[in-house]
Amino acid sequence: MTLPRLSVNFDASAEPLHKRAPSHDEHGKPLCDFMMLIPGLRDKPKHIIDDTIQDIHIVLTHFSHAVVFAEFNMKLNLLWVSIRSIQGVRLEIASAIQEQVPGAKLVSHI
Repeated sequence: MTLPRLSVNFDASAEPLHKRAPSHDEHGKPLCDFMMLIPGLRDKPKHIIDDTIQDIHIVLTHFSHAVVFAEFNMKLNLLWVSIRSIQGVRLEIASAIQEQVPGAKLVSHI
């Protein structure tokens, strides 16, 4: 299976996340995941939502060597990110997102 280096999806999909998010990279190595909550984003004006999503996309693109999949669930204000297993990169990405989106909270990482 060939995975894209970066696949970012901000749509609300009906298919469960565990069916969309990859669990292994193109070499069969397991991926790591983390989630970030951005409280209240869905209630903001559209231009603020758009700017925030663009900021997140820019950060994730900067880490394209590590990010394999990302999805923002607007209903839950939740960002899911699947990354390659690279020492320390999870916190680097989360910190970079928090720098651009100060209200973002790292809520879970596996």
